[in-house]
Amino acid sequence: MKVVATKRELQGTGASRRLRRAGKVPGIVYGSTTPPTAIEIDHNSLFHALRKEAFHSTILDLELDGASPERVLLRDVQMHAFKSQVLHVDFQRIAAHEKIHVKVPLHFVHAENSPAVKQSAAVVSHVLTEIDVSCLPKDLPEFIAIDLSELVVGQTIHVSDLKLPEGVVAVTQENPVVVTVTVPRGMEEPAPAAVADPAAAAGATAAGAATPAATEKK
Repeated sequence: MKVVATKRELQGTGASRRLRRAGKVPGIVYGSTTPPTAIEIDHNSLFHALRKEAFHSTILDLELDGASPERVLLRDVQMHAFKSQVLHVDFQRIAAHEKIHVKVPLHFVHAENSPAVKQSAAVVSHVLTEIDVSCLPKDLPEFIAIDLSELVVGQTIHVSDLKLPEGVVAVTQENPVVVTVTVPRGMEEPAPAAVADPAAAAGATAAGAATPAATEKK
């Protein structure tokens, strides 16, 4: 995806306010051996790009003042508290030989075909919707698909259970839960009734049938 930006010479609170009134978003590009560069981007084009999932998790081509594109990652976005307005944006330059840490979205597929849903009407809960990964830029996936077609009731999927693309490693301090499967209250199947011993049941029936006769003799 491509981002078109221009360098901005004036900085500071007042200059940023004037840029926003003119329909621009102040930002910065940093990283690598190049000094940080203050930039400005058209607000509307950036706002619509931010609504795309891939814009947040893929490598972008930043064209600055018409020069050859630089490869960057979106690192931070500041939004207005209650307006649909982007206030500031940060991009980080990347190098092909250096590993990057990026949050990648999780896409959950085929849960409706799983035994948990088809046979038990279970509820599949997505505890995480993205994970932090480490990889080289060439290995960065747009998203990670998780196949839930084999889910069963009571199953829990952790980060360690995910099948990550080659060259991609999850970055977590623990092993957090990604998916849980539960059956709603009232949907559980009742436990089967205990089966009585046939011999004992027959004896009880015979004893009950003999009682009236014994009473008549008295």
